Amino acid sequence: MALLSPCRVCPRQCGVDRLRDEVGYCRSGLLPVVSNHGPHFGEEPPLVGRYGSGTIFLSGCNMRCVYCQNYTISQERYGREISCGELAEMMIDLQDRRCHNINFVSPTHFVPQILAAVLRAARNGLDIPLVYNTGTYDSVETLRLLEGIFDMYMPDAKYGSDEVALSLSDAPGYVGVMNAAILEMQRQAGDLMIEGGIAVKGLLIRHLVLPDNIAGSEEVFAFIAEEVSRDAYVNIMDQYRPCGRIVEDVRNPHRNSLMRGISSGEYRESIASARRHSLHRGFDSF
Repeated sequence: MALLSPCRVCPRQCGVDRLRDEVGYCRSGLLPVVSNHGPHFGEEPPLVGRYGSGTIFLSGCNMRCVYCQNYTISQERYGREISCGELAEMMIDLQDRRCHNINFVSPTHFVPQILAAVLRAARNGLDIPLVYNTGTYDSVETLRLLEGIFDMYMPDAKYGSDEVALSLSDAPGYVGVMNAAILEMQRQAGDLMIEGGIAVKGLLIRHLVLPDNIAGSEEVFAFIAEEVSRDAYVNIMDQYRPCGRIVEDVRNPHRNSLMRGISSGEYRESIASARRHSLHRGFDSF
């Protein structure tokens, strides 16, 4: 909780006093803000299983992705302030509904509050795996507080270029921050372990392919293969579509490219690139 005053929970280190409910870049103060929670069946199959991933959507974000599909939650802070006790009750509710895990979406700016809630939930019988589902603008110092508590990490490996990360997500130095964060996650959790078709521990990396290879997929896959693990589970996603603020951001140098979805050829090339780097898990059936 001391990380909240002055706030240095994430790499931005805004320095506001969130213990006094001051609001920084993430537009979040002391209390966690949740837009909704429930079993989610749209995640990767090893997380979903039969009963779904127990997803908790946290509001606010420490990035400003211009194409964010959930920008009303991440950038307009749609949601309700709750206590850490209420957050703990949500976890127990999801466990009671037989979800296979508790999946925190956009947890970066609420790590201290999440840990306080997990402590309460654990005392009340929470014993299913915890998933840290992040855009990966995360501080290694903060991630180290999660060791031995979070079972699975699900980071976005968004970009291979700092210039693009700044342009599309307002995230200075993103590539170095992302790389360091994923390496720390890998150190803690290792490669994804699946038992009976259900993920129980480890790292699951996501990479969203963008039109005209703006995301720098080749650089991302090279990093994963050479520095993380060639056995890393990588979900290479093809669902980009124009949304969020990109239609309004006429000054963005990448706007023209982002006004269309990706082609089948662009997706096939991203898969081929991953295979050239000897990656093989997460997109095996393509």
